[in-house]
Amino acid sequence: MSEARRPASATLLVLALHLFGATPATAHADGRHARPGDEGAIGISLVGTPSDRTDDPRARVFIDDHVDPGTTLTRRLRVDSTSRTPQHVTLYAGAAGISGHRFTFAPGATGNELTSWITLDRSRLALKAHAGESVEATIAVPPWATKGERYAVIWAQVSSVARSRKANIALVNRVGIRTYLDVGPGGEPPSDFTIGEVRPQRTRGGQRTVVATVSNTGRRAIDLGGRLFLSAGPGSLRTGPLPVIRGTTLAPGDQGQITVPLGPDLPEGPWTFRLTLRSGRIEHTATGALTFSKKASASGVLPSFVTCLLRPAGTLAGFLTAALILLLVRLRRFRAGTQVPGHRPSRTR
Repeated sequence: MSEARRPASATLLVLALHLFGATPATAHADGRHARPGDEGAIGISLVGTPSDRTDDPRARVFIDDHVDPGTTLTRRLRVDSTSRTPQHVTLYAGAAGISGHRFTFAPGATGNELTSWITLDRSRLALKAHAGESVEATIAVPPWATKGERYAVIWAQVSSVARSRKANIALVNRVGIRTYLDVGPGGEPPSDFTIGEVRPQRTRGGQRTVVATVSNTGRRAIDLGGRLFLSAGPGSLRTGPLPVIRGTTLAPGDQGQITVPLGPDLPEGPWTFRLTLRSGRIEHTATGALTFSKKASASGVLPSFVTCLLRPAGTLAGFLTAALILLLVRLRRFRAGTQVPGHRPSRTR
């Protein structure tokens, strides 16, 4: 059947699972309708850490290095399967980047400059049930490579195949190893960050969170993780460590936020906090006091919106727009609080 006459019900469903390091993703069986017990997982991980980066936690799960132009480096990877059935795994390098304070990746096998430097000694694996095999990745940086940091992902992918017209959904599961490669003469550029304002916040659903602003002041991308401790609370209560929601990646010069979700029964405070954040070898701690409001408030919505207006250029137009919004809000509040003499507000039952 031609593409033009394919029924609308014929659907291709692709699920790309973005993982952090070696954590395995659930992968369907090898194309058949899954039977009970057939479900399993594939995982990909680094084997060993370069001797000069053994003290870098990020280098234990990602390919994270700095090299001179013209350098060739190799890394050993291992792909494992926990499925009860054989798995046919495809391996390839795909493009990646940093956008919206997240490490992002391109669809499929889309390439970039870094992926053109990466070769794998095996592009396909036939894994037996509950088995694993090793793969070697070689990154050959050309002598003419320009200075800067580049990003990619080395993917291990399992795909199902539709076996009939009724079974017309294909499922693609993949897991990957991030690659952060900085190129340039001389030593590795410094990595660093600062912790700015730490404030209590409630979501619109009422959940308490602690939000901190972080600025990447170094010259390499950072992946933020960490923990929060609260002490000296009501009745001398203390709690922690509370984990930071992972997934915030900041490019050099970028600024973003990290969030720590808290339990629903946590008292308002006051509390003394100790927030420790880490990326690779770099770790910083911020301390202070905070108190939660008793209910969710929309007061934080307007300032954040005004900040977005002013941030692009600090132009007069942005300033006037923000000032107009503030004026309208104040006028609305004033009118809502003013009653016409002799007029009674309407009531409903």
